[in-house]
Amino acid sequence: MPSLFRFLTVVAVIFGIGYGIVFALANFVNPKPREMTVTIPPDKFLKK
Repeated sequence: MPSLFRFLTVVAVIFGIGYGIVFALANFVNPKPREMTVTIPPDKFLKK
């Protein structure tokens, strides 16, 4: 039984570190907004 608790503790710590990384990326990294232009060929507007 102690090996099960050790395994669950290791999994919980790994999950916590991963969650912390995702949380930090979501809250502390700000993307730069920029303008985007997409050219659509005219034949895409024609019905087939």
